Amino acid sequence: MSRIIYVCQAFTKMITVNGQEYHLQLVDTAGQDEYSIFPQTYSIDINGYILVYSVTSNKSFEVVKVIHEKLLDMVGKVQVPIMLVGNKKDLHMERVISCEEGKALAESWNAAFMESSAKENQTAVEVFKRIILEAEKIDGGAPQGRTSCSMM
Repeated sequence: MSRIIYVCQAFTKMITVNGQEYHLQLVDTAGQDEYSIFPQTYSIDINGYILVYSVTSNKSFEVVKVIHEKLLDMVGKVQVPIMLVGNKKDLHMERVISCEEGKALAESWNAAFMESSAKENQTAVEVFKRIILEAEKIDGGAPQGRTSCSMM
């Protein structure tokens, strides 16, 4: 079974979770506005979505809400794992979105949540591991062998 997990620049990443090797296909939509970000093709054969906002920007927090609504319009009632990530957690003095606000939004979406920092590479790896685990929960467990996932 070929699987796609998407995170519009495309790149791939290999990651191992619980002894299972995953080949992630990632699409970075950073810098696009909320109105052009989701072509219909981004809703086909996707195993999960990572929606990222900056904890230093009210606008990015609002944009991620619009993107989430567009995502729901495209995927309909299909259950696809979503993870909300507050980025730039290391910029304490510039923070305008609290961790509690991020958690509350994620809970209202029934999504996983964490904060990260691009400066902390290990945090980025943890984001990918968490969305894979969320996808596996929905799918009822990890498949055997090597797997391909698409993440937006």
